[in-house]
Amino acid sequence: MPGLPGIGGALGLIALYFAMQVVTGFVAALLLGFGYRLLHGATSVDLRALVARPDISSAVVIVTLCGAALVTLWVARARWPRLWAQAQPPGFGFATPALAYCIAAVVLGLVVPLVGGKLTELLAHGHAVPQDVKQLGGGAGTGFRIALTLAVASIGPLVEELLFRGVLLSALLRRLRTAWAVLASAALFALVHLPDLHWLWYALPNLALLGVVLAWLRLRSGSLWPAVIAHASNNLLAMLALFASLAHPG
Repeated sequence: MPGLPGIGGALGLIALYFAMQVVTGFVAALLLGFGYRLLHGATSVDLRALVARPDISSAVVIVTLCGAALVTLWVARARWPRLWAQAQPPGFGFATPALAYCIAAVVLGLVVPLVGGKLTELLAHGHAVPQDVKQLGGGAGTGFRIALTLAVASIGPLVEELLFRGVLLSALLRRLRTAWAVLASAALFALVHLPDLHWLWYALPNLALLGVVLAWLRLRSGSLWPAVIAHASNNLLAMLALFASLAHPG
């Protein structure tokens, strides 16, 4: 049906988001190098070494998330304006949820990663699961850590929930039964995060479990916001755990 997202359109929007992260990050790094040269009067700058600094890397990640998010949200809003505030699929669910679902979202956002983490430990046989954002946050100063945490716990969840539990899930539900649509969206959600997890397959079940719970919240509540809240709680827990480990090493 015209005016409704298809699977191709949903996948295209997801691809756009991650492509914009690459483009925005590249442009941010170039502008940063240019600014550094102006401030320090340098004739040249080792851009790779400059961006490798933890504070600078954190700043680039924040700018990258913001830039990619703005473009993605604008495209989705412009392409499917009527679906934005529609509660149930094929709408994207930017509707006010019941308070009970918001509370459940916080609880699930904190409990599910603990369960998923245990599952990952069983599959990983003691191997660690490094994440690029956590490593950046670990080396950055306090101010940059706070800013990075806020970005990871707000901008990331908002855009990813629109993509996976808004546009993609709505498109899949037009072709598949609900259970299969939920599983397919959760599987793709897990797969696109593999590069950030250094392609470690045993992290996939944890992310897929989170994806299923987020889809359940989206469908049961008739709103995308509980999924955003649960996703944000999950990310915030991960960053706080990182800070705790840095404060008490070993």
